[in-house]
Amino acid sequence: MMKRLPLLVMVALGVWLWELTGTPERELVWQLDGSGWSAVRALDFQVTAEDGKILKREERFFATAPPHEVKLEVALPEGTYRALIFVKEEGRPTRPPLVEPLTIGEEKYVLRTLRLPASR
Repeated sequence: MMKRLPLLVMVALGVWLWELTGTPERELVWQLDGSGWSAVRALDFQVTAEDGKILKREERFFATAPPHEVKLEVALPEGTYRALIFVKEEGRPTRPPLVEPLTIGEEKYVLRTLRLPASR
């Protein structure tokens, strides 16, 4: 056992360093607030870097109204980002995207509230 101890210590140290330097997984939670959400049948979430590069894109489809909260898992280091949320309603053209600035600090759980602007 003593012969293997240095190897086990090296492996444990390597795993610890890998976890320490990896990009942390964040949970972005969008609370859908206000009226108008009952007609929504799809949401397209895009998280972009400051240069506009898409870092995460995820679409959600709903047979009926979306749930009150929509959660996304995304690996993001600390920094400033932008979220674009494309709302697709039943029988209507796609609205302009909702644009939300995101400033990510040390927190792993990020909560944002979305309100639909009045349709024209």
